[in-house]
Amino acid sequence: MADPGIALFGGSFNPIHHGHLIIARAVAERLGVSRMVLVPSALPPHKRASELASAMDRLEMARLAVADEVGLDVSDVEVYREGPSYTFLTVEHYRRLLGPDVPLYWVIGGDTLPELHTWYRISELVEQCRIVTAVRPGYEELDLSPLGRVLSAGQIDRLREGILPTPLIDISATQIRRRIGEGRSIRYLVPEAVREYIESRGLYRELPAAAGAKSRPTH
Repeated sequence: MADPGIALFGGSFNPIHHGHLIIARAVAERLGVSRMVLVPSALPPHKRASELASAMDRLEMARLAVADEVGLDVSDVEVYREGPSYTFLTVEHYRRLLGPDVPLYWVIGGDTLPELHTWYRISELVEQCRIVTAVRPGYEELDLSPLGRVLSAGQIDRLREGILPTPLIDISATQIRRRIGEGRSIRYLVPEAVREYIESRGLYRELPAAAGAKSRPTH
């Protein structure tokens, strides 16, 4: 029987929340993979370091979030690798582990897909794995014209085929950090074990003025 493969879901997970988990489960079921692996990014190229809890804290929160979830795992590959957390290097690592024939997926959000032309070694990345894009129902039509600068028509077609409608979950890490900074409850927005960890560690109590702002991605 052929290996159904694994999916990698990268992100800062700052902090991880129920929206991440619902999307991860929905995509895993759509793809039929044996495992969905969450990959917390140590140094995301598109985030300001001042916005982030430490990589070890975010790794631990991710582990707590999936502790009892069958088929969901967490990887520390980016946390312990030096330098920027480029997706290409992570996929290259897993491709070496799995070999050339096992299906390998990388999960992104709909807002990221049109920006892939800014990613590190993106043309090679789309050959190493299949990129799948989780979008809100009704938003499957995205403007991919910027990708023509660096990708072939065939590569762009494969990206378009990987667009998957997923549940609409109106939860964001920015919202959660803001609520913590304002002294408001985040119960029900994150797994209870994650909420307790955030409280015990005193995370996100003091936010920078531009919390949640993004610079240009170069994954």
